[in-house]
Amino acid sequence: MQSECAALHVGLIMDGNGRWAEARSLPRGHGHEAGIAALRRVAEAAPDLGIGTLTLYAFSSDNWRRPPAEVAFLMSLFGHYLAAEAERLAARGARLSVIGRRDRLPAGLADTIARAEAATAAGRRLHLRLAVDYSARDAILRAAARVTSLDDLTRAGFSRLVTGEAPDVDLLIRTSGEQRLSDFLLWESAYAELHFTDRLWPDFGPDDLAEALRIFRRRERRFGGLPAAA
Repeated sequence: MQSECAALHVGLIMDGNGRWAEARSLPRGHGHEAGIAALRRVAEAAPDLGIGTLTLYAFSSDNWRRPPAEVAFLMSLFGHYLAAEAERLAARGARLSVIGRRDRLPAGLADTIARAEAATAAGRRLHLRLAVDYSARDAILRAAARVTSLDDLTRAGFSRLVTGEAPDVDLLIRTSGEQRLSDFLLWESAYAELHFTDRLWPDFGPDDLAEALRIFRRRERRFGGLPAAA
């Protein structure tokens, strides 16, 4: 069993659901449903690949700009996923957390989140974090507002305000061919390795995740220092 504290933190921007559906002449909602299936596959594979923390970008604060019907569908789908998957996650040793704002979510969804988090609180094999109504810049601003004294401000202390207990991101993956961070885990990804794939999120699976990790493990991470001596 992989120890959470010793394992990797992977951030994943799940992109391409709508394009996946449109390419098949299906409503965009079908792409989001296929994206939930991909989430399940990846989360189940993650611990055996050496991942202890997996943070998935489910809904950004900017996604409220999408058509109201699509937003409502996404929120309903998210609530259904939490209610249906909490027991399964707990049985597999996964702890679920949701990061981002909750005050703008539909009535009842915050309660569903809290129940799912409570039901999986004992999980130690994987920390599965879902970013919903999330903005990294807003998270940094909220952390800054909590600083009580500049004399006591340290990088480590401020990091805890921004991220809570989550470690820095080791590998950040984005699907669908886009090559930008889109306001996701900006503080935590200061030294993350970046991996971009053309694979649309509903088609992304354990083999794709394993390949990204193989590429990651071939890279030399120097964190600003010099290469290791031969």
